[in-house]
Amino acid sequence: MERMDVSLNRVKNMTVGSPLKLLIFFSAPLIAANFGQQLYMIVDAIIVGRGVGVEALASVGATDWSYWLALWVVQALTQGFAIPISQYFGEGNHTRLRQTVAMSIKLCILIGIVLTVICLLIARPLLRLLQTPENIFAGALEYLLTMYGGILIVMAYNMAASILRALGDGKTPLIAISIAAVTNIILDLLFVLVFQWGIIGAAVATVTAQLFAFLYCFRVLKNLELMKIKKEDWNFRRDIVSRQCSLGAPLALQHILISVGGMILQSAINKHGFLFIAGFTATNKIYGLLESSAISLGYAVTTYMAQNYGGGFYSRIRKGLKTAVLIAVLLSVLVSITMIFAGKPILSLFIDNASTNASETLEIAYHYLYIMSCLLLSLYFLYVFRNTLQGLGNAIAPLLSGIMEFFARVSVAYVFTRIWGDEWIFFAEPSAWIAAMVILILICLRSVHRCLLYTSDAADEARSV
Repeated sequence: MERMDVSLNRVKNMTVGSPLKLLIFFSAPLIAANFGQQLYMIVDAIIVGRGVGVEALASVGATDWSYWLALWVVQALTQGFAIPISQYFGEGNHTRLRQTVAMSIKLCILIGIVLTVICLLIARPLLRLLQTPENIFAGALEYLLTMYGGILIVMAYNMAASILRALGDGKTPLIAISIAAVTNIILDLLFVLVFQWGIIGAAVATVTAQLFAFLYCFRVLKNLELMKIKKEDWNFRRDIVSRQCSLGAPLALQHILISVGGMILQSAINKHGFLFIAGFTATNKIYGLLESSAISLGYAVTTYMAQNYGGGFYSRIRKGLKTAVLIAVLLSVLVSITMIFAGKPILSLFIDNASTNASETLEIAYHYLYIMSCLLLSLYFLYVFRNTLQGLGNAIAPLLSGIMEFFARVSVAYVFTRIWGDEWIFFAEPSAWIAAMVILILICLRSVHRCLLYTSDAADEARSV
């Protein structure tokens, strides 16, 4: 099929041009967006902690894994649904692209409603299962129910952002997250400090901010010629839905395994005493800053690989993978050095210096941060190779990596610590990265090699003319 001539400002055809420039310019705004999102989440926690109290902050914190479980399922499904959109975009098949977008909308509405009902029903039992303390249980339940009530809005935003990323648009999600960040902080101050709505006010502010982000993304999508969905595009397409589910479902299951593994790890940390809990909590508050660049690079890699795979430009897949690995090395080293040298001052922002055990807690937190920083390259490689496979339409390998993460995280936390001591609890998370990375590299290199059997550099060049 003849390559498409894209003249739209918002979308980017990644089947032409330097892989280095494409990946950098696409991932850069996403990195900024994720970084900004992590910062406003930190500010959100500060407003709740100072505006309502320590118990309110603990109530919100007690819902983290419960809400992340639903959030990650939403993100995984929408990302999986969008992979064929990238492939059809690279192929230049506008009809199938519109049909896939229409099926994505239908799937997201249906799944969003079902997921909302299920989550609202299991909220209370889930908090009981996690042994949420009684003094914060009511607040945690209020917050979690409000957040679960906004799942359809979160699904809508993630669907819209995934479609935009699939088309090579990294700028719109950045603007959307910026709008959400400002909206969330303003509404937090208004609802929590002025209206005195407490924990529910913080939850309503977060959901409303996501709504504003979706509305902006929707406005951009509506103005794209590619998104002019016709009446016949809404007809049910079993083949498209089946393909989307085959990509989205394994990714969702992978994230469920990671979430459950995280819950088990947290229970292991809890058994090591208050200082370990405090130290790990402080480090986990900036974990998102460590990971945000890797997530953003992963999104760029998925879009690049999917578009080139759909267009049949297989030698560009190999070049893109080499380029992504190089970017991953540079980014991880930069983040690692920053955290190693600036980690203690950053961590001290979350630890009360007046506390009796402040210095010991800070040492535990920094020790954990130092170990993660030294092994951070494995996390960045994990995202590069996992998202490459996702872009090629392979959702089973990422699921296998999720299983490896689960067993590595749990075995190190519960087995290795008993054999070799408490020090190994610091290696539970990095061990999960390494275990997943190894299997992903092996499968990914084999998959890329098989792609190259179908074409040659000369054939690619001829097709690109």
